[in-house]
Amino acid sequence: MTTNPYPLGLRLDGRRVVVVGGGAVATRRVPALLDAGADVLLVAPELTPALRARADAGRLHWVPRRFAPEDLDGAWLVQVAIDDPIAAASVSAVAAERRIFCVRADDRTAATAWTPAVTRHGPVTVAVFGGGDPRRAMTVRDAIRDLLAVRLVPNGTAPTQSMPDAATAAAGATGAAGARQTGRVALVGAGPGDPELITVKGWRLLTEADVVVADRLVPGLLLDELRPDVELVDASKIPYGPSRAQEEINQILVDRALAGACVVRLKGGDPYVFGRGGEELLACAAAGVPVTVVPGVTSSIAAPAAAGIPVTHRGVAHEFTVVSGHLAPDSPASLVRWEALAGLRGTLVILMGLKNLAAITATLIAHGRPPQTPVAVVQEGTTGTQRTLRSTLDAVAADVLTADVRPPAVVVVGDVVGALDG
Repeated sequence: MTTNPYPLGLRLDGRRVVVVGGGAVATRRVPALLDAGADVLLVAPELTPALRARADAGRLHWVPRRFAPEDLDGAWLVQVAIDDPIAAASVSAVAAERRIFCVRADDRTAATAWTPAVTRHGPVTVAVFGGGDPRRAMTVRDAIRDLLAVRLVPNGTAPTQSMPDAATAAAGATGAAGARQTGRVALVGAGPGDPELITVKGWRLLTEADVVVADRLVPGLLLDELRPDVELVDASKIPYGPSRAQEEINQILVDRALAGACVVRLKGGDPYVFGRGGEELLACAAAGVPVTVVPGVTSSIAAPAAAGIPVTHRGVAHEFTVVSGHLAPDSPASLVRWEALAGLRGTLVILMGLKNLAAITATLIAHGRPPQTPVAVVQEGTTGTQRTLRSTLDAVAADVLTADVRPPAVVVVGDVVGALDG
């Protein structure tokens, strides 16, 4: 006789969770653990670039070797994210001896805990178990998500709608997905970091995807909601670190689409705001692959807004300019006329500019921008780890180093920085 799982919400804030494995499965599961506040210990000889970026940023602890029994010392939960059944069984055996619940990516029947299909809507989290059938769980989950997104009323209660109606809607969506045209690519902007800021169309295409090619700035919780059978390709580009070549990413999109897959290229922010989406579209077009472009909320506007800074404000700034700072002002490859930007009166928003911030601010001052111009630096805007540093143009580069501000961060230059201050 098969028993039903006992549903339980784990409060993991500050508690040790061990993840064994550093591949695609771990890339999908770790963000939800971090979102829950877990103290994540990741044990794996190698990591995907996305996981490596989290480790380098101090979001988790990485032990670069194979699993050892002592790794479970002090653990409350273990997730086995490897596809080697012998190695996975050895981890779960140690967990069983210590009475630690163990999730198995390779064999759910051998696990002592399951990860449900999850949807989140503000403070509401819904977890669905499908009796061992992930597709059933995902279908019901998606129907519930639609109800929450469309019909949740302000007092936090949903209007009456019977579950048969929701199930019918889900079945219709599944049928439409089953009849969809295959062999296409969607360039989807995932937004600035908060998973709820992806567009409805972007999320719908994500649920239909067979392959998701994701960069490191996409909200990790979106990956946690993918179907189990979706191929996740980590296309992270770590600043001044390991990354896939753009040509390799282009080829992955083309090859998977020509093989008949529905491919979503999931990018942080907007695909066309320093996202190289145009290059990917041209590569697909040259191969005869149809492409859909779904704009996203760009961090150049959203991160300042989340920090209480409007990029324009009546009587303060009538224009704003968004510029990439990944090249120094004196670089021969730079296409930016910094001397012209220094003469503008409006807001200057700099993306990817931390490394060259000292040179950028010095150049702006040298060409006429006042040294006391207000500046704000917003790190990881719209996420739970957002922080804001306020300074002036002549001091911000040193202040960033002192405060150990790290990418991704948006730099805002102009009087709008204090426009909404009391």
